[in-house]
Amino acid sequence: MNIKIIGSGSYIPEIKVKNTDFDKHQFLNEDGSTFAYSNAIVIEKFKSITGIEERRYAEPQFCSSDLAFFAAEKALKNAAIDPETLDYIIFAHNFGDVKPNAIQMDSVPSLATRVKNKLRIQNPKCVAYDILFGCPGWIEGMLQANAYIKSGMAKRCLVIGSETLSRVVDAHDRDSMIYSDGAGATVVEACEDNDGLLSYESATYSYEEANYLYFGNSFNKELDPDVRYIKMHGRKIYEFALSKVPQAMKSCLDKSGIAIHEVKKILIHQANEKMDEAIVHRFYKLYNQEMPDKIMPMSINLLGNSSVATLPTLFDLLTTNKIGHHSIEKGDIILFASVGAGMNVNAFVYKY
Repeated sequence: MNIKIIGSGSYIPEIKVKNTDFDKHQFLNEDGSTFAYSNAIVIEKFKSITGIEERRYAEPQFCSSDLAFFAAEKALKNAAIDPETLDYIIFAHNFGDVKPNAIQMDSVPSLATRVKNKLRIQNPKCVAYDILFGCPGWIEGMLQANAYIKSGMAKRCLVIGSETLSRVVDAHDRDSMIYSDGAGATVVEACEDNDGLLSYESATYSYEEANYLYFGNSFNKELDPDVRYIKMHGRKIYEFALSKVPQAMKSCLDKSGIAIHEVKKILIHQANEKMDEAIVHRFYKLYNQEMPDKIMPMSINLLGNSSVATLPTLFDLLTTNKIGHHSIEKGDIILFASVGAGMNVNAFVYKY
């Protein structure tokens, strides 16, 4: 018995923020000093490295649980099921609900409980809970759903990834341009055929790597030192990802018994275009092969990095033919992979 995605949905916020919108920002170095070059050069370098041209920010009246609710509604409609038949709602996020210009995160009650409430589900045996697993959170939620269903504890689960990173970024840190908001959701249930989730890999590297992504002070030393923002050691993350993610992908694929040439699409967390391309190139080199054309759909150029939301959103866009020059057909093999705060790495092989 495997688990299969029977419905997907995503919510892409309406507010578009282009790279040029950062032209008037006061970007600073970590020590608070000003850059020796203009914002135009910062933006040009940023685009060449990340591939990001614009990103989406949540409308001010919505929080992460709202975006998740919108995506969940679409996924349930796509699956054509009664929400009362859900056994679990698993909500992956990192920062809870954050209101615009707020300095506190709100995760009581859990965001999963909030989504269940918004969906008006009465069944008390539909268990709703959150997981914090960095950007790989949605994949980890899928793996937990897989465990519940295979063990007989559940028949059907809703797995959500949602985030509003625009509300936890330091406006004086150029890394803030990477982050965005959004939500994606999938409904999964047991399947008796050979489709669905075939194998997986998951790991946490924390001995030396735990604080590669962290919460820290603004680079503007005049701001309140007790207010924290998402920060990262970009070079360390890049080197870590290139070292660990291809190996995890290979281990996952080898467990499945699927040959490398049978993989039709690789859906990787939309973190950084150059990094993602380097990961996939290195993955194929582990098999002494070159990376094929059109193997890796990307959404980061227009949507930015919305953390746990990138993969379920990308899957939804792919299956609804909204990613240019990419499509998927029944029976195709998809390899999902992610890396993020923790440092966590995971992957799964999926037969569509």
